[in-house]
Amino acid sequence: MRLPSPSFPTSLPAAVADPVADAVADSAAGTGVTVHRRSRTAPALVAGAVLLLYAAHSLREHRRFGTTGYDLGIFGQAVRAYAEFRLPASEIRTATAPSGFTGDAYPLLADHFHPVLALLGPLYRLFPHVEVLLLAQSALIALSVYVVARAAQRHLPRPGAGVAIGLAYGLCWGLQQLAAFDFHEVAFAVPLLALACRAHLDGRWVAAACWAGSLVLVKEDLGATAAVFGLLLIRHHRRAGIALCAFATVSTVLVVGVVLPAWAPDGRYGYLDQPHGYGLLDGWPVKSLTLLALLAVTAGTLLRSPLGLLLLPTLAWRLTSPNPAYWGPELHYSAVLVPIAFAALVDVLRRGVRLPHVVPLLVSLLLLPAQPLRDLVVPGFWRDGPRQVAARAALARVPDGARVAASNGLAPHLVDRARVHLVADGVLDLPTPVEWIVVDTRDAFPPGAVDGVLRRAEGRGWRRVHAADGIVVLRAQRAYVPSPTRQYTYSFTVAPLIV
Repeated sequence: MRLPSPSFPTSLPAAVADPVADAVADSAAGTGVTVHRRSRTAPALVAGAVLLLYAAHSLREHRRFGTTGYDLGIFGQAVRAYAEFRLPASEIRTATAPSGFTGDAYPLLADHFHPVLALLGPLYRLFPHVEVLLLAQSALIALSVYVVARAAQRHLPRPGAGVAIGLAYGLCWGLQQLAAFDFHEVAFAVPLLALACRAHLDGRWVAAACWAGSLVLVKEDLGATAAVFGLLLIRHHRRAGIALCAFATVSTVLVVGVVLPAWAPDGRYGYLDQPHGYGLLDGWPVKSLTLLALLAVTAGTLLRSPLGLLLLPTLAWRLTSPNPAYWGPELHYSAVLVPIAFAALVDVLRRGVRLPHVVPLLVSLLLLPAQPLRDLVVPGFWRDGPRQVAARAALARVPDGARVAASNGLAPHLVDRARVHLVADGVLDLPTPVEWIVVDTRDAFPPGAVDGVLRRAEGRGWRRVHAADGIVVLRAQRAYVPSPTRQYTYSFTVAPLIV
Protein backbone atom coordinates (compact mmCIF):
# COMPACT_ATOMS: atom_id res chain seq x y z
CA MET A 1 0.00 0.00 0.00
CA ARG A 2 1.38 3.41 -0.92
CA LEU A 3 1.26 5.89 1.96
CA PRO A 4 1.03 9.67 1.54
CA SER A 5 3.89 11.87 2.67
CA PRO A 6 3.76 12.99 6.31
CA SER A 7 3.69 16.59 7.50
CA PHE A 8 5.48 15.79 10.82
CA PRO A 9 3.25 17.35 13.50
CA THR A 10 4.65 18.71 16.72
CA SER A 11 2.81 16.16 18.84
CA LEU A 12 1.44 12.66 18.61
CA PRO A 13 -1.12 10.76 20.73
CA ALA A 14 -0.05 9.79 24.21
CA ALA A 15 0.41 6.15 23.27
CA VAL A 16 3.01 7.18 20.71
CA ALA A 17 4.63 9.81 22.94
CA ASP A 18 5.26 7.27 25.69
CA PRO A 19 8.66 5.69 24.93
CA VAL A 20 7.70 2.40 26.54
CA ALA A 21 4.04 2.10 25.58
CA ASP A 22 2.87 0.21 22.50
CA ALA A 23 1.60 2.50 19.79
CA VAL A 24 -2.02 2.43 18.78
CA ALA A 25 -2.76 1.21 15.29
CA ASP A 26 -4.21 4.40 13.89
CA SER A 27 -2.86 7.45 12.13
CA ALA A 28 -1.94 10.57 14.04
CA ALA A 29 -3.85 13.55 12.77
CA GLY A 30 -2.09 15.06 9.80
CA THR A 31 0.79 12.61 9.65
CA GLY A 32 -0.43 9.99 7.23
CA VAL A 33 1.92 7.55 9.00
CA THR A 34 0.36 4.49 10.61
CA VAL A 35 1.92 3.19 13.82
CA HIS A 36 1.24 -0.50 14.48
CA ARG A 37 0.63 -2.38 17.71
CA ARG A 38 2.74 -5.54 17.78
CA SER A 39 4.48 -7.69 20.37
CA ARG A 40 7.97 -6.82 21.57
CA THR A 41 8.90 -10.51 21.57
CA ALA A 42 10.25 -10.68 18.02
CA PRO A 43 12.57 -7.63 18.36
CA ALA A 44 13.76 -8.97 21.71
CA LEU A 45 14.56 -12.37 20.21
CA VAL A 46 16.47 -10.75 17.35
CA ALA A 47 18.44 -8.63 19.81
CA GLY A 48 19.15 -11.68 21.98
CA ALA A 49 20.45 -13.66 19.00
CA VAL A 50 22.72 -10.78 17.97
CA LEU A 51 23.99 -10.49 21.55
CA LEU A 52 24.97 -14.16 21.58
CA LEU A 53 26.72 -13.89 18.21
CA TYR A 54 28.79 -10.86 19.12
CA ALA A 55 29.58 -12.02 22.65
CA ALA A 56 30.71 -15.42 21.40
CA HIS A 57 32.90 -13.90 18.70
CA SER A 58 34.51 -11.21 20.84
CA LEU A 59 35.21 -13.48 23.80
CA ARG A 60 36.71 -16.16 21.60
CA GLU A 61 38.76 -13.60 19.68
CA HIS A 62 40.18 -12.40 22.99
CA ARG A 63 40.77 -15.97 24.17
CA ARG A 64 42.77 -16.74 21.03
CA PHE A 65 44.88 -13.58 21.47
CA GLY A 66 43.19 -11.65 18.69
CA THR A 67 42.69 -8.53 20.82
CA THR A 68 45.43 -5.96 21.37
CA GLY A 69 46.81 -3.42 23.79
CA TYR A 70 45.81 -0.79 21.25
CA ASP A 71 42.90 -0.49 22.06
CA LEU A 72 41.42 -3.06 24.44
CA GLY A 73 44.34 -2.78 26.85
CA ILE A 74 44.06 1.01 26.92
CA PHE A 75 40.33 0.97 27.61
CA GLY A 76 40.80 -1.80 30.15
CA GLN A 77 43.21 0.43 32.07
CA ALA A 78 40.77 3.34 31.78
CA VAL A 79 37.84 1.38 33.20
CA ARG A 80 40.04 -0.15 35.90
CA ALA A 81 41.00 3.39 36.94
CA TYR A 82 37.35 4.39 37.24
CA ALA A 83 36.67 1.25 39.27
CA GLU A 84 39.49 2.27 41.62
CA PHE A 85 38.07 5.83 41.90
CA ARG A 86 40.85 7.34 39.80
CA LEU A 87 40.62 9.42 36.67
CA PRO A 88 41.37 7.38 33.54
CA ALA A 89 45.02 6.91 32.66
CA SER A 90 46.88 4.32 30.63
CA GLU A 91 50.44 3.06 30.87
CA ILE A 92 50.04 1.46 27.44
CA ARG A 93 49.09 4.76 25.81
CA THR A 94 52.47 6.28 26.79
CA ALA A 95 53.98 4.37 23.86
CA THR A 96 52.58 6.99 21.48
CA ALA A 97 52.47 9.94 23.85
CA PRO A 98 53.66 13.36 22.62
CA SER A 99 57.40 13.90 22.70
CA GLY A 100 58.63 15.10 26.06
CA PHE A 101 56.04 13.18 28.08
CA THR A 102 57.77 11.49 31.03
CA GLY A 103 54.88 10.30 33.19
CA ASP A 104 54.13 6.71 34.06
CA ALA A 105 50.57 6.74 32.67
CA TYR A 106 49.04 8.94 30.00
CA PRO A 107 45.89 10.90 30.97
CA LEU A 108 43.18 9.56 28.69
CA LEU A 109 41.01 12.64 29.06
CA ALA A 110 43.78 14.39 27.15
CA ASP A 111 43.36 11.91 24.29
CA HIS A 112 39.58 11.72 23.81
CA PHE A 113 36.63 13.00 25.84
CA HIS A 114 34.72 9.87 26.87
CA PRO A 115 33.41 10.25 30.45
CA VAL A 116 30.65 7.77 29.57
CA LEU A 117 33.22 5.03 30.28
CA ALA A 118 32.75 5.72 33.98
CA LEU A 119 29.47 3.79 33.71
CA LEU A 120 31.51 0.61 33.33
CA GLY A 121 33.49 1.27 36.52
CA PRO A 122 31.00 -0.32 38.96
CA LEU A 123 30.58 -3.35 36.70
CA TYR A 124 34.35 -3.80 36.44
CA ARG A 125 34.68 -3.46 40.21
CA LEU A 126 32.30 -6.40 40.63
CA PHE A 127 33.91 -8.43 37.83
CA PRO A 128 37.49 -7.18 37.38
CA HIS A 129 38.18 -8.70 33.99
CA VAL A 130 38.72 -6.99 30.67
CA GLU A 131 36.15 -9.33 29.13
CA VAL A 132 33.53 -7.17 30.85
CA LEU A 133 34.22 -4.49 28.25
CA LEU A 134 33.70 -6.93 25.40
CA LEU A 135 30.42 -8.16 26.85
CA ALA A 136 29.27 -4.60 27.49
CA GLN A 137 29.99 -3.68 23.88
CA SER A 138 28.00 -6.69 22.65
CA ALA A 139 25.11 -5.72 24.93
CA LEU A 140 25.13 -2.11 23.68
CA ILE A 141 24.97 -3.34 20.09
CA ALA A 142 22.14 -5.70 20.98
CA LEU A 143 20.23 -2.88 22.68
CA SER A 144 20.48 -0.83 19.49
CA VAL A 145 19.23 -3.83 17.49
CA TYR A 146 16.13 -3.99 19.68
CA VAL A 147 15.49 -0.26 19.23
CA VAL A 148 15.87 -0.36 15.45
CA ALA A 149 13.80 -3.54 15.08
CA ARG A 150 11.09 -2.06 17.30
CA ALA A 151 11.06 1.15 15.26
CA ALA A 152 10.63 -0.84 12.04
CA GLN A 153 7.92 -2.95 13.64
CA ARG A 154 5.97 0.10 14.81
CA HIS A 155 6.21 2.13 11.61
CA LEU A 156 6.04 -0.43 8.81
CA PRO A 157 2.89 -2.34 7.91
CA ARG A 158 4.24 -5.80 7.09
CA PRO A 159 4.38 -8.18 10.08
CA GLY A 160 7.93 -9.37 9.34
CA ALA A 161 9.44 -5.92 8.87
CA GLY A 162 10.82 -5.63 12.39
CA VAL A 163 12.59 -9.00 12.21
CA ALA A 164 13.98 -8.48 8.71
CA ILE A 165 15.31 -4.98 9.32
CA GLY A 166 16.49 -5.86 12.82
CA LEU A 167 18.55 -8.77 11.49
CA ALA A 168 19.87 -6.70 8.60
CA TYR A 169 20.94 -4.02 11.04
CA GLY A 170 22.43 -6.44 13.56
CA LEU A 171 24.52 -8.15 10.89
CA CYS A 172 25.55 -4.92 9.20
CA TRP A 173 29.25 -4.60 8.36
CA GLY A 174 29.75 -1.45 10.45
CA LEU A 175 28.66 -3.12 13.67
CA GLN A 176 30.69 -6.22 12.93
CA GLN A 177 33.81 -4.12 12.45
CA LEU A 178 33.17 -2.40 15.79
CA ALA A 179 32.83 -5.69 17.67
CA ALA A 180 35.78 -7.31 15.90
CA PHE A 181 38.27 -4.59 16.83
CA ASP A 182 38.60 -4.79 20.60
CA PHE A 183 36.44 -2.30 22.53
CA HIS A 184 35.75 1.37 21.83
CA GLU A 185 33.78 4.10 23.50
CA VAL A 186 31.64 4.64 20.39
CA ALA A 187 29.79 1.46 21.35
CA PHE A 188 27.78 3.73 23.66
CA ALA A 189 26.91 6.03 20.76
CA VAL A 190 25.27 3.22 18.79
CA PRO A 191 22.20 2.73 21.06
CA LEU A 192 22.04 6.46 21.83
CA LEU A 193 21.77 7.28 18.14
CA ALA A 194 19.22 4.51 17.65
CA LEU A 195 17.13 5.87 20.52
CA ALA A 196 17.39 9.44 19.26
CA CYS A 197 16.38 8.44 15.73
CA ARG A 198 13.51 6.28 16.96
CA ALA A 199 12.21 9.16 19.06
CA HIS A 200 12.39 11.35 15.95
CA LEU A 201 10.40 8.78 13.97
CA ASP A 202 7.82 8.62 16.78
CA GLY A 203 7.48 12.39 16.93
CA ARG A 204 8.89 12.60 20.47
CA TRP A 205 11.00 15.64 19.76
CA VAL A 206 12.15 16.47 23.31
CA ALA A 207 13.15 12.86 23.93
CA ALA A 208 15.06 12.87 20.64
CA ALA A 209 16.93 16.00 21.73
CA CYS A 210 17.84 14.45 25.09
CA TRP A 211 19.16 11.24 23.57
CA ALA A 212 21.14 13.15 20.95
CA GLY A 213 22.53 15.59 23.51
CA SER A 214 24.03 12.73 25.51
CA LEU A 215 26.36 11.97 22.59
CA VAL A 216 28.74 14.71 23.78
CA LEU A 217 29.67 12.42 26.69
CA VAL A 218 30.79 9.63 24.34
CA LYS A 219 33.40 11.31 22.15
CA GLU A 220 34.24 14.86 21.19
CA ASP A 221 33.46 14.53 17.46
CA LEU A 222 29.86 13.41 18.09
CA GLY A 223 28.91 16.90 19.25
CA ALA A 224 28.74 17.88 15.58
CA THR A 225 26.26 15.07 14.91
CA ALA A 226 24.15 16.25 17.85
CA ALA A 227 24.19 19.81 16.49
CA VAL A 228 22.93 18.64 13.08
CA PHE A 229 20.23 16.67 14.88
CA GLY A 230 19.20 19.92 16.53
CA LEU A 231 18.86 21.57 13.14
CA LEU A 232 16.51 18.78 12.05
CA LEU A 233 14.42 19.24 15.19
CA ILE A 234 13.93 22.98 14.73
CA ARG A 235 11.38 22.24 12.03
CA HIS A 236 9.24 20.24 14.45
CA HIS A 237 10.01 21.59 17.94
CA ARG A 238 11.75 24.94 17.74
CA ARG A 239 12.73 25.18 21.40
CA ALA A 240 14.16 21.65 21.63
CA GLY A 241 16.04 22.03 18.35
CA ILE A 242 17.63 25.36 19.24
CA ALA A 243 18.54 24.11 22.72
CA LEU A 244 20.21 20.99 21.30
CA CYS A 245 22.11 22.99 18.67
CA ALA A 246 23.40 25.44 21.25
CA PHE A 247 24.28 22.78 23.82
CA ALA A 248 26.08 20.53 21.34
CA THR A 249 28.01 23.39 19.73
CA VAL A 250 29.12 24.99 22.98
CA SER A 251 30.01 21.62 24.51
CA THR A 252 32.14 20.64 21.52
CA VAL A 253 33.98 23.96 21.46
CA LEU A 254 34.69 23.77 25.19
CA VAL A 255 35.81 20.14 25.09
CA VAL A 256 38.11 20.53 22.07
CA GLY A 257 39.33 24.02 22.88
CA VAL A 258 39.57 23.91 26.68
CA VAL A 259 39.02 20.57 28.41
CA LEU A 260 41.21 18.27 26.30
CA PRO A 261 44.12 20.76 26.09
CA ALA A 262 43.87 21.35 29.85
CA TRP A 263 44.50 17.66 30.52
CA ALA A 264 47.08 17.24 27.78
CA PRO A 265 50.70 17.34 28.99
CA ASP A 266 51.66 19.46 25.98
CA GLY A 267 48.61 21.71 26.30
CA ARG A 268 47.06 20.89 22.92
CA TYR A 269 44.46 18.67 21.30
CA GLY A 270 46.63 16.36 19.24
CA TYR A 271 44.08 15.24 16.63
CA LEU A 272 43.75 18.70 15.06
CA ASP A 273 47.18 18.39 13.47
CA GLN A 274 47.99 14.81 12.53
CA PRO A 275 51.40 14.05 10.94
CA HIS A 276 50.19 12.44 7.71
CA GLY A 277 51.06 13.62 4.24
CA TYR A 278 47.77 12.92 2.46
CA GLY A 279 45.38 15.47 1.00
CA LEU A 280 41.67 15.69 0.29
CA LEU A 281 42.03 14.15 -3.18
CA ASP A 282 43.98 11.11 -1.94
CA GLY A 283 42.54 7.72 -1.12
CA TRP A 284 39.23 7.91 -2.95
CA PRO A 285 39.28 4.28 -4.08
CA VAL A 286 39.23 3.37 -0.38
CA LYS A 287 36.86 6.16 0.64
CA SER A 288 34.45 5.10 -2.08
CA LEU A 289 34.23 1.61 -0.58
CA THR A 290 32.95 3.10 2.67
CA LEU A 291 30.31 5.15 0.87
CA LEU A 292 29.22 2.25 -1.33
CA ALA A 293 28.97 -0.15 1.60
CA LEU A 294 26.85 2.38 3.49
CA LEU A 295 24.52 2.90 0.54
CA ALA A 296 24.31 -0.83 -0.22
CA VAL A 297 22.81 -1.88 3.13
CA THR A 298 19.91 0.53 2.62
CA ALA A 299 19.69 0.12 -1.18
CA GLY A 300 20.45 3.83 -1.48
CA THR A 301 17.21 4.87 0.21
CA LEU A 302 18.91 6.75 3.07
CA LEU A 303 19.51 9.65 0.67
CA ARG A 304 15.75 10.28 0.61
CA SER A 305 15.36 10.91 4.33
CA PRO A 306 16.27 14.06 6.29
CA LEU A 307 17.85 11.75 8.86
CA GLY A 308 20.55 11.00 6.30
CA LEU A 309 21.96 14.46 7.03
CA LEU A 310 23.17 13.09 10.36
CA LEU A 311 25.78 11.10 8.46
CA LEU A 312 27.52 14.20 7.18
CA PRO A 313 29.60 15.25 10.24
CA THR A 314 31.25 11.84 10.67
CA LEU A 315 31.74 11.34 6.94
CA ALA A 316 33.15 14.86 6.60
CA TRP A 317 35.91 14.51 9.18
CA ARG A 318 36.78 11.00 8.05
CA LEU A 319 36.96 11.65 4.33
CA THR A 320 38.88 14.91 4.74
CA SER A 321 41.33 13.53 7.29
CA PRO A 322 44.98 13.07 6.28
CA ASN A 323 45.02 9.84 8.30
CA PRO A 324 44.27 6.86 5.99
CA ALA A 325 43.09 4.75 8.94
CA TYR A 326 39.84 6.74 8.90
CA TRP A 327 38.98 6.26 5.23
CA GLY A 328 37.98 2.64 4.78
CA PRO A 329 35.10 0.48 6.01
CA GLU A 330 37.39 -1.39 8.40
CA LEU A 331 37.84 -0.71 12.11
CA HIS A 332 35.20 0.88 14.33
CA TYR A 333 34.73 4.29 12.76
CA SER A 334 31.63 3.39 10.73
CA ALA A 335 29.61 2.01 13.64
CA VAL A 336 27.96 5.37 14.42
CA LEU A 337 26.74 5.60 10.82
CA VAL A 338 24.76 2.35 10.93
CA PRO A 339 21.85 3.30 13.27
CA ILE A 340 21.40 6.56 11.36
CA ALA A 341 21.32 4.75 8.02
CA PHE A 342 18.72 2.23 9.18
CA ALA A 343 16.56 4.87 10.83
CA ALA A 344 16.60 6.73 7.51
CA LEU A 345 15.61 3.47 5.81
CA VAL A 346 12.60 3.06 8.11
CA ASP A 347 11.69 6.68 7.51
CA VAL A 348 11.53 6.35 3.71
CA LEU A 349 9.78 2.97 3.84
CA ARG A 350 7.03 4.31 6.06
CA ARG A 351 6.44 7.07 3.50
CA GLY A 352 5.67 4.49 0.86
CA VAL A 353 8.95 3.98 -0.98
CA ARG A 354 8.69 0.63 -2.76
CA LEU A 355 11.46 -1.63 -1.43
CA PRO A 356 10.96 -5.18 -0.12
CA HIS A 357 11.94 -5.31 3.55
CA VAL A 358 14.08 -8.36 2.89
CA VAL A 359 16.48 -6.48 0.58
CA PRO A 360 18.64 -4.94 3.36
CA LEU A 361 18.85 -8.36 5.02
CA LEU A 362 19.97 -9.96 1.77
CA VAL A 363 22.68 -7.32 1.37
CA SER A 364 23.97 -7.96 4.91
CA LEU A 365 23.98 -11.69 4.26
CA LEU A 366 25.81 -11.26 0.95
CA LEU A 367 28.50 -9.24 2.71
CA LEU A 368 28.73 -11.68 5.62
CA PRO A 369 31.46 -13.95 4.12
CA ALA A 370 33.79 -10.94 4.07
CA GLN A 371 32.94 -9.87 7.64
CA PRO A 372 34.25 -10.98 11.06
CA LEU A 373 31.24 -13.07 12.13
CA ARG A 374 32.09 -15.57 9.40
CA ASP A 375 34.76 -16.88 11.78
CA LEU A 376 32.07 -18.41 13.98
CA VAL A 377 31.62 -21.24 11.47
CA VAL A 378 35.33 -21.79 10.84
CA PRO A 379 36.54 -24.81 12.91
CA GLY A 380 40.01 -23.38 13.37
CA PHE A 381 38.57 -20.32 15.10
CA TRP A 382 37.62 -22.50 18.06
CA ARG A 383 40.89 -24.46 18.32
CA ASP A 384 44.01 -23.35 20.16
CA GLY A 385 47.31 -23.71 18.38
CA PRO A 386 50.86 -23.87 19.76
CA ARG A 387 51.08 -20.08 19.88
CA GLN A 388 48.04 -19.75 22.17
CA VAL A 389 49.31 -22.52 24.45
CA ALA A 390 52.75 -20.91 24.68
CA ALA A 391 51.25 -17.49 25.34
CA ARG A 392 49.15 -18.74 28.25
CA ALA A 393 52.16 -20.47 29.77
CA ALA A 394 54.18 -17.26 29.43
CA LEU A 395 51.51 -15.08 31.03
CA ALA A 396 51.27 -17.50 33.96
CA ARG A 397 54.90 -16.67 34.78
CA VAL A 398 54.05 -13.05 35.57
CA PRO A 399 52.98 -12.51 39.20
CA ASP A 400 50.00 -10.36 40.14
CA GLY A 401 50.84 -6.73 40.77
CA ALA A 402 54.03 -6.80 38.72
CA ARG A 403 55.17 -4.02 36.41
CA VAL A 404 55.27 -5.51 32.93
CA ALA A 405 56.26 -4.51 29.42
CA ALA A 406 54.14 -6.61 27.05
CA SER A 407 53.80 -6.78 23.29
CA ASN A 408 50.59 -5.55 21.70
CA GLY A 409 48.86 -8.94 21.42
CA LEU A 410 49.62 -9.98 25.01
CA ALA A 411 49.04 -6.70 26.85
CA PRO A 412 45.23 -6.91 27.27
CA HIS A 413 45.57 -10.25 29.05
CA LEU A 414 47.57 -8.64 31.86
CA VAL A 415 45.86 -5.30 32.51
CA ASP A 416 43.49 -6.77 35.08
CA ARG A 417 46.25 -7.89 37.45
CA ALA A 418 49.42 -5.97 36.59
CA ARG A 419 50.70 -2.53 35.60
CA VAL A 420 51.28 -2.95 31.89
CA HIS A 421 53.34 -0.88 29.47
CA LEU A 422 53.62 -1.60 25.79
CA VAL A 423 56.95 -2.90 24.52
CA ALA A 424 58.23 0.20 22.73
CA ASP A 425 61.22 2.50 22.59
CA GLY A 426 62.03 3.85 26.04
CA VAL A 427 60.15 1.19 27.98
CA LEU A 428 63.39 0.08 29.72
CA ASP A 429 64.08 3.62 30.90
CA LEU A 430 60.82 4.48 32.64
CA PRO A 431 60.96 6.51 35.89
CA THR A 432 59.55 3.43 37.64
CA PRO A 433 61.19 0.49 35.85
CA VAL A 434 59.36 -2.60 34.65
CA GLU A 435 60.28 -5.95 36.17
CA TRP A 436 59.08 -8.31 33.45
CA ILE A 437 59.01 -8.36 29.66
CA VAL A 438 56.53 -10.63 27.87
CA VAL A 439 56.55 -10.56 24.07
CA ASP A 440 55.39 -12.34 20.98
CA THR A 441 58.32 -11.97 18.58
CA ARG A 442 55.90 -11.88 15.63
CA ASP A 443 54.09 -8.81 16.93
CA ALA A 444 54.64 -5.99 14.45
CA PHE A 445 53.36 -3.01 16.46
CA PRO A 446 55.13 -0.76 17.16
CA PRO A 447 57.32 -1.57 14.15
CA GLY A 448 60.64 -3.12 15.20
CA ALA A 449 60.01 -2.54 18.89
CA VAL A 450 59.96 -6.16 20.06
CA ASP A 451 63.34 -7.17 18.65
CA GLY A 452 64.94 -3.92 19.76
CA VAL A 453 63.71 -4.14 23.35
CA LEU A 454 64.71 -7.81 23.63
CA ARG A 455 68.24 -7.03 22.47
CA ARG A 456 68.65 -4.11 24.84
CA ALA A 457 67.19 -5.96 27.81
CA GLU A 458 69.39 -9.04 27.37
CA GLY A 459 72.36 -6.71 26.86
CA ARG A 460 71.61 -5.24 30.27
CA GLY A 461 71.52 -8.64 31.93
CA TRP A 462 67.84 -9.50 31.90
CA ARG A 463 67.28 -13.24 32.29
CA ARG A 464 65.22 -15.26 29.81
CA VAL A 465 62.88 -17.44 31.87
CA HIS A 466 60.56 -18.71 29.13
CA ALA A 467 60.72 -19.14 25.38
CA ALA A 468 58.34 -21.24 23.27
CA ASP A 469 56.83 -20.82 19.82
CA GLY A 470 58.00 -17.21 19.54
CA ILE A 471 56.70 -16.19 22.99
CA VAL A 472 59.53 -14.91 25.22
CA VAL A 473 59.55 -13.88 28.88
CA LEU A 474 62.43 -11.93 30.44
CA ARG A 475 62.88 -10.99 34.08
CA ALA A 476 65.04 -8.24 35.50
CA GLN A 477 68.01 -9.52 37.49
CA ARG A 478 67.09 -7.42 40.49
CA ALA A 479 63.52 -6.89 41.60
CA TYR A 480 62.46 -3.26 41.81
CA VAL A 481 60.25 -1.89 44.60
CA PRO A 482 58.38 1.17 43.26
CA SER A 483 58.54 4.35 45.27
CA PRO A 484 55.12 5.85 46.05
CA THR A 485 56.48 9.34 45.49
CA ARG A 486 57.32 8.59 41.86
CA GLN A 487 54.02 7.15 40.72
CA TYR A 488 51.98 9.18 38.26
CA THR A 489 48.67 10.27 39.79
CA TYR A 490 45.84 12.72 39.29
CA SER A 491 44.13 15.29 41.38
CA PHE A 492 40.34 15.06 41.22
CA THR A 493 39.92 18.64 40.03
CA VAL A 494 39.88 20.18 36.58
CA ALA A 495 43.47 21.26 37.10
CA PRO A 496 46.86 20.39 35.64
CA LEU A 497 48.06 16.87 36.28
CA ILE A 498 50.22 16.27 39.31
CA VAL A 499 53.43 14.43 38.53
